[in-house]
Amino acid sequence: MTESGGPSPMPSGAISRTATPSSLNPDGTKRTKICVYCGASPGINPAYMEAARELARHMAKNNIALVYGGGTVGLMGEIAKTLVALSGPESVHGIIPEALVRYERDPTYTSTKVDEKGARLHIPEEKLFGKTTVVKDMHTRKQMMAQEVLAGGPGSGFITLSGGYGTIEELMETCTWNQLGIHDKGICLLNVDGFYDGILAWIDKSAKEGFVKAENKDILVSATTPEEAIKALREYKVSPARYKLHWGNE
Repeated sequence: MTESGGPSPMPSGAISRTATPSSLNPDGTKRTKICVYCGASPGINPAYMEAARELARHMAKNNIALVYGGGTVGLMGEIAKTLVALSGPESVHGIIPEALVRYERDPTYTSTKVDEKGARLHIPEEKLFGKTTVVKDMHTRKQMMAQEVLAGGPGSGFITLSGGYGTIEELMETCTWNQLGIHDKGICLLNVDGFYDGILAWIDKSAKEGFVKAENKDILVSATTPEEAIKALREYKVSPARYKLHWGNE
């Protein structure tokens, strides 16, 4: 990807099962796209799943498209399913490595459901969870998710819901890319019930100890509600202390 926001061609090995979500609004302007990093688990606290649903509701209200890791389980599945129900399959693009399909996509939702009369109905998975692109590896997944965001309209960026190692790894790499000047999109922690208090404390400590420039603390902003998170991306200010480097397609 490039700092200017233009996406590079689809990486070799990417298999698009359907077209990617609409990138333009009816008036021809670029559609806002938010990449959401989150867990493939629902977590123990019901507040995490509710935050995923609420974020999807606010994205639908603001005509925002979702780019995410392509899972149909946990928080990943909840936000995708909720947004598809409100805005249609064209509003969601899941990007998943082939090796993770068996772990992050529940086969229950891929073929049939039973209606109120007991009849088995064959329903395409796309109608439940949106578009899916299967790629060869984790790097390609992250690259393509970022490219989607960079191609989006005003307010596009990254939001992180609760999650584990993979979620944090994606978040921190995205912050690093921002600091290095690879992209200039907003990054927001949706801090549900204090889940990310430790990460925020670590950032403060890193700045105090001289490992993060004070101005770069706000590369990663935080919010406690989905509405605030979307607003934070819309109002995001690029740090003047970022490295002003020039990169090719990353």
